[in-house]
Amino acid sequence: MAKIEAMIKKIISGGQTGADRAALDVALKFNIPHGGWIPKGRITEEGALPHKYRLQEMPTGSYDARTEQNVIDSDGTLIIARGQLTGGSDYTRKMTLKHKKQLLGIDLTQIDHHDAAALAAAWIRMQRIELLNVAGPRASKDPAIYSDVFKIIENVIKILKDEERKSMVNYEQREEKKPLKPPKTVREAVDRLMGELSLKDKTTIASMAEIELSTLHNTFGEYIRNEFDLWAGNQDLLTSCCFIARRDNVSEDEASSLIIRELWKRLQKSHKLRIVK
Repeated sequence: MAKIEAMIKKIISGGQTGADRAALDVALKFNIPHGGWIPKGRITEEGALPHKYRLQEMPTGSYDARTEQNVIDSDGTLIIARGQLTGGSDYTRKMTLKHKKQLLGIDLTQIDHHDAAALAAAWIRMQRIELLNVAGPRASKDPAIYSDVFKIIENVIKILKDEERKSMVNYEQREEKKPLKPPKTVREAVDRLMGELSLKDKTTIASMAEIELSTLHNTFGEYIRNEFDLWAGNQDLLTSCCFIARRDNVSEDEASSLIIRELWKRLQKSHKLRIVK
C-alpha cells in the first residue's frame, strides 16, 4: 500500500548559543543535514560559531535579518522556550506569522519533555515538515535551554524513526496477506482503509485541508484504483460512488478521489490533531 511519509530532511537554526545550538548538535548526532543563516562574521554571544556547523553568513551582522531568512527558507518553525516569548524568540514568531509558515510553540512551563517531543513529532507529520527551523532562547537568557531542546529534538527524531520502522513492518505484513475481495460500496472501502492505515497515516490525512487531498491522487489514489479493482471494472463500487456523488457516471479517477474524501470526513471526526499553542 502506498505510504504517506513525513520526515525531517534538514534542520536549520541561527547558530546562537542555547536552543539554536542544541538543534544543530542533534542533527550532527543523527547525521541529518543541517544549516541555516548566521550574521556576518558568524557572530554569537560567545564569539564566532565553530566551522563544524555549516551555516551561511548573511551579508549583514543583523540578528533580525538572519532570523527572518531562516523562517523563509524552512517549511515550519519550532520555538521551544519557557513562559511568554521575548526578544529573538518572539521576533521569530512574528516572522513566521508574517510569512505564513507553519509554527509550533512549546512552553516548557506547561509541558514535559516527553509530551513536548510527541507533540512536535505529530506536528511535523501532520504538516509534512521536511526542512525544520528551530528557535528559542540563547544560553545567557536560559542556561538550561540547551539541554531541554537537545532532549526534545533527540526524542522527536527517535519517535519519527520508530514510526517509520513500524510503518514499514506493517506495510510488509499487509503485502504478505492473502488478497481480500474488493469492496462493493464506498462505506466498505472506507472501512477497509480505516483498518489498513497506520495511526500516523490517519492523523496525517485527518489534518489535511480538503483542498490538499488532491496531492494523494497519484499515490494513495492509485492504490485504491488498483486494490479495489476500479480499473478492472468494479461496477458495484462505481455505482456506490455515483450514488454518493449524485451523478449517473463517475470515472475511476473520480471514484478514488471520492473514496479518499469520504475517508477524510470520517478521520476528521476521530483522528484530527488539534494543536494548542
